[in-house]
Amino acid sequence: MYAIIGAGPMGLCTARQLKKHGIDFVGFELHSDVGGLWDIDNPHSTMYHSAHLISSKGTTEFSEFPMRAEVAPYPHHSEMRRYFRDYARQFGLYPHYQFDTRVVQLQRLDQGWQLISERHGERREWRFDGVLIANGTLHTPNLAALPGEFSGELLHSCAYKSAELFTGKRVLVVGCGNSACDIAVDAVHRAASVDLSVRRGYYFLPKFILGKPTDTFGGAIRLPRRLKQLVDGLLVRALVGKPSQYGLPDPDYRLYESHPVMNSLVLHHLGHGDIRARGDIVAVDGHSVHFANGEQGEYDLILMATGYKLDYPFIERGELNWPQGAGAPQLYLNVFHPERDDLFMLGMVEASGLGWQGRDEQAELVALYIRQLQAGSPAAEALRRLKRERAGQRLDGGYRYLDLERMAYYVHKDSYRQRIATHSAALRRELAAGAMPAAQGA
Repeated sequence: MYAIIGAGPMGLCTARQLKKHGIDFVGFELHSDVGGLWDIDNPHSTMYHSAHLISSKGTTEFSEFPMRAEVAPYPHHSEMRRYFRDYARQFGLYPHYQFDTRVVQLQRLDQGWQLISERHGERREWRFDGVLIANGTLHTPNLAALPGEFSGELLHSCAYKSAELFTGKRVLVVGCGNSACDIAVDAVHRAASVDLSVRRGYYFLPKFILGKPTDTFGGAIRLPRRLKQLVDGLLVRALVGKPSQYGLPDPDYRLYESHPVMNSLVLHHLGHGDIRARGDIVAVDGHSVHFANGEQGEYDLILMATGYKLDYPFIERGELNWPQGAGAPQLYLNVFHPERDDLFMLGMVEASGLGWQGRDEQAELVALYIRQLQAGSPAAEALRRLKRERAGQRLDGGYRYLDLERMAYYVHKDSYRQRIATHSAALRRELAAGAMPAAQGA
């Protein structure tokens, strides 16, 4: 029996794959329903009312469970919640979950794991042969310290829900990722003023080109990495210009070496003066904020859109092969522990265009590995040896990703999916050759 922690999209496709391959499991979910952060009614969700999917539905959906035709190319979060609930019903996953249940502690035993859960104040002990951690990467805020004391409101973007928060206020949004830009655009319509403090350069991509989602282009013709960066970079320049033309710093790295911002509305508002670009913060005194370029502004609210950090409070860091100073656990394919065959990390992966299908392939590989390792499969033994040798190896496709904590588990989509597919194909061949019993829930 295995435990799955989380009923967000990663936990759900993991549950689907274990069920499909006949592996018994129990799922644990903090909230009363599935969907994870995509359920804005989940008290642990970091979703906000205006949020939409950043990637288009066609590149994000599960291939065996397409989104409905009437759903917009970039669905609202409420559509995503519906999608994941429909997915859970379609594949019969609800009965496998313990809802309103917190995993308090995971402790290694001589064989397997002890899991302590808590529901409505009552604790329960479980024993499992293995654990699959799939509770997400976007729930613990990365709160950077301000250089001084601020007298106004100070919030992290995880607490932001509605633009009503900004009504009549002088607002400073710190950061320039996708959430920061979404929130700054929201604030334009309510705030007295909106400034955006940006420390480094970003590439900005429009969501549509020629009426089609931007991420649907570029797959037909395979280009060498450097040529693709050059060609796509010139296209982006032609479509939106340079960030410095809007008052923002230009990136000092090549396209795709950090996650791009899928938002051209923020550039629209910068170009119209609705949002003002500011530099890095060097000092804060009362309501006054001083920036690296010598400018100064007065603010009532500072919203820190400074991202999230990996956090697994129910298990010791050392159990995850996570050395101090490392941005993420050192695992093979961001999934497999080098020594243990009963602990798997699901969903600790980011890549431009990976989508939920790429994560589903990750979950299927784990299910195949568990099943075939029990059967003594040579392919499973080969993967077992390989994960010891290559734990922490990064499949970057030759891209020089920025040395940032949020990029520590970033991979190159095509390289990653190809490696996953190679391992899965080998395990499937042996599964078929071994005339194993028919899979459940297929």
